[in-house]
Amino acid sequence: MQIKYFFRTCKNFMKISNNIKGYFFVFIAILAMSNVYIFSKAALKQVDISKFGVYWFGFALLWNIIFLFYKKNDLDFNFKYNFKILILLGILEIASTSLFFLAINFFVNPALVSFLTNIGPVFVTILSIIFLKERFNKIEILGAVITIFGAFIINYKNGSFFSKEILLGLFFILGSKIVSSVSTIITKKNIIGISPIVFSLNRTIFLFVFAFIMLLFTSGNFSISTNILFKIGIGSLLGPFLAAITSYSALKYIDASKSSILGSAKGLFVLVTAYLYFDILPLTYQIIGGVFTIIGIILITYGKVKIKKSET
Repeated sequence: MQIKYFFRTCKNFMKISNNIKGYFFVFIAILAMSNVYIFSKAALKQVDISKFGVYWFGFALLWNIIFLFYKKNDLDFNFKYNFKILILLGILEIASTSLFFLAINFFVNPALVSFLTNIGPVFVTILSIIFLKERFNKIEILGAVITIFGAFIINYKNGSFFSKEILLGLFFILGSKIVSSVSTIITKKNIIGISPIVFSLNRTIFLFVFAFIMLLFTSGNFSISTNILFKIGIGSLLGPFLAAITSYSALKYIDASKSSILGSAKGLFVLVTAYLYFDILPLTYQIIGGVFTIIGIILITYGKVKIKKSET
């Protein structure tokens, strides 16, 4: 009965305006992804990244298959026509996600990773202009500059913005965001013909197979404690499943750049949850840098709103 009620509620939800749907999906994605930083960091403290990937995406594959059982019609798409797109997206997701979790594993405080990923909307906006023909104005340029400035402040350590340690972590984050920005644009251009659950399932399969192969070629040890398995199970439900599906769903209703920009608010949620779970906070100047990245994102968003108003 509860399941039937859930899907009846989903049908009623479909009557809401597209903008509200888009913002709703982004908000759910923010909450889910914020907790991914915490659960993945907690698990990566206890297992290597290959074993983590096998169980993380193994659980995610299970969640996707269960969800697909109730959404069988979403598999009705032209597989032959979209085959190359799905293969390309799968490869991009392997690169992007691997770099993301390397960054999570690298930084002590996951909140820093979240703040630094705010540079992502800069790349998404630029790519949206090139491939989706979205417009760009001076306010957005200012926002992009402030966002990058904030990232530099966060990276400051021992009198330098470019220490080898910080640059390595920043390389992981920037590499992840650049690749994921390309993936977002490709998804946005093809989301009408393919259901979000297909994108999510495709992503999860590629990542699970990649992690499985990596574990075989490294330790080959699949043993894991119940405690770690629980953390991975909860985290994978929120991240590779819930966050992925809601993020793809948001792209059906709002601009790619706006979706990415709104998602940058997760830094605040990660900051709070990291403190509650790990009892750690970023240094004062790193929090200031994080605030600058948020201000930059707000300006980019405001610039987009001005463009929309001028077009109406």
